Amino acid sequence: MAQHEAAPGGPDVSADPDWGGSRPTVAAGSARSLLLTVLGELVYPNGKPVWTASLLYVLMGIGVEEQTARQAIARCAAAGWLIGEKHGREVRWQLTPSVKRLVEDGMRRVYSLHMRDDPWDGTWLILLVTVPHTHRAVRKKLYSALSWAGFGNPTPGVWLSPHPERAAEAERVIADLDLADSTLSFTGSAMRIGLSEEQVVRRAWALDDVAAVYEALLDRFSEARPDPGDATLLTHIELVSQWQRLPFMDPQLPDELLPDWIGRRAATVIQQRRSEWYEDAQARWLEVVSTTSPALG
Repeated sequence: MAQHEAAPGGPDVSADPDWGGSRPTVAAGSARSLLLTVLGELVYPNGKPVWTASLLYVLMGIGVEEQTARQAIARCAAAGWLIGEKHGREVRWQLTPSVKRLVEDGMRRVYSLHMRDDPWDGTWLILLVTVPHTHRAVRKKLYSALSWAGFGNPTPGVWLSPHPERAAEAERVIADLDLADSTLSFTGSAMRIGLSEEQVVRRAWALDDVAAVYEALLDRFSEARPDPGDATLLTHIELVSQWQRLPFMDPQLPDELLPDWIGRRAATVIQQRRSEWYEDAQARWLEVVSTTSPALG
């Protein structure tokens, strides 16, 4: 399971009478995220290199065009996540340590979505970040990295999280982006001056949008029962791909700030579906690997 890039939207689903359920079709922009899901959910657990043809089988089965899928593989290799070994015209890919770390970090983060923390003591971790004119190119990276870490952005330059234990992660982000000289950080509780905590939460995170995503996932997967074989494999990958996007959106706020949050219920259902389909999906993947691997003389 891999940490995902923040990407707008997800797979569009359309009915297919030959699919035994719903066949997903995927926009080109999400091909790289889907590839990361395949690497983390199928390749990583088996610990063996994988041929291009095996990756293409799954990506094209989900609706990615072949050329787009090949571009996604090439870009992941260029990013240092895959190492290729050529055998004639065929390439066998091995995961690098960097993508393995992405997988492990992603596993921890998505599994935490349905968990309840200890009672919140009211302490906020707050960052005041000024992006200098000479660093404007890092603004998007800062937003993506701090959003992944669960920070909200209620007003320009202000980032906050009710999870002070994520200070080390925030420190790495600020250091990696060379923003230490323009960042202030501190912890503390909110006072009655200005915005209430409820107002801060609503401004910092687009929670209505996140709740709508969770509702759509529950509609799509809560009663899904795909047929054996490819339907289970590909629906499983679609599920996990959607699941892995959620930490970018869901700040995992404590009950004291967001009681009865749909995200916890939805994450529990999604994890149940993944557990139900995992073994069958893995078995089908191994069949795919066997049938798509070239015979080496």
